[in-house]
Amino acid sequence: MTEPSKPPSGPPGRAPVLRSGADGDGPLFAQLLAHPGVDEVVALRSPFGFLAFHGGSLEQATDVVALAAAERAGASVYAVVQPPDLRWHIPSHRVTPESSPALARFVGHVKVAVALHGYGRAGYWTTILLGGTNRRLAAHLQAWLASALPDQEVVDDLDAVPATLRGLHPANPVNLPTGGGVQVELPPRVRGTTPHRMSIEPLVSALADAAIAWPSQAPP
Repeated sequence: MTEPSKPPSGPPGRAPVLRSGADGDGPLFAQLLAHPGVDEVVALRSPFGFLAFHGGSLEQATDVVALAAAERAGASVYAVVQPPDLRWHIPSHRVTPESSPALARFVGHVKVAVALHGYGRAGYWTTILLGGTNRRLAAHLQAWLASALPDQEVVDDLDAVPATLRGLHPANPVNLPTGGGVQVELPPRVRGTTPHRMSIEPLVSALADAAIAWPSQAPP
């Protein structure tokens, strides 16, 4: 499949999602990063890292939350921000350090990572899902998020997370640091993207506090 040179047309400020999933397509992530208007952000601070590689118009506010939490905690961060006219979904396992020197530096610098994603699914509108390979960190995050967001169910039991949202693929960037990481799936309201939206402040604070409280020498 050949990727189009520009996103399909759609309503102003809200392009339809362009999905790419076949493994024979080539370096899709490199194509995304080269697309006009796509910004790549990286800051290397502590060995605790935040990721938001589906940020900008695709999974809205994930980059905003990741950048804010990282700055508050003195943590490292890597984000990809898509412009309003582009919503190009690259599967997580296709987001590779080989296509991004900035992502490679991030992965080589941090010991553990937390990747923020946005999702919406019937029956899960008030549910935050914690996937990824570092289950000790998932339990740590669950405690902080559940305390800060009492109206949300925060699920760290992998058996209760839908299989497609578990984030366990070994090539998923959140699992590449030496200690692995946690994939956090956030419903729209928590990200402040619905008419009944919440402030993102409790979410940012909980993530930052969890990062600060995580011991830098903690085993995976």
